[in-house]
Amino acid sequence: MRIGDLAAASGVTAKTLRFYEQAGLLPEPPRTAGGYRDFPEQTVNRLAFIRYAQGAGLSLAGIRSVLALRDADASPCAHVTALVDRHLEDIDRRLAELQATKAVLRGLAERAAVTDPADCTDADVCRILTGAHRSRRR
Repeated sequence: MRIGDLAAASGVTAKTLRFYEQAGLLPEPPRTAGGYRDFPEQTVNRLAFIRYAQGAGLSLAGIRSVLALRDADASPCAHVTALVDRHLEDIDRRLAELQATKAVLRGLAERAAVTDPADCTDADVCRILTGAHRSRRR
């Protein structure tokens, strides 16, 4: 299957297919006598897997490692479980960071609501962000 046909069948661009090949997600396909890539039909299934794994938030490196195990005829289940567990831990950590950032931003929003721009001086970059504010309640 030529690259254009594979792109149409899989819903990814030819540029993405070449990138996946360079990134080690797709094995280098055989070439036709004219030098065109000739992808096997099962490449469509491999691309569906790659897109699903990306949608689940797995990195290309993680996806490549799963594919390498499968290509070596090994079951990737334990490896995938570890990848998923690490990804969940990372998401939990990032959610905690986002919650902390949200709390800071709420405090800044409260400060902004009571800060009078007329109180700002040229020496102040921004009293809302620096905390050196003198507010006048309206």
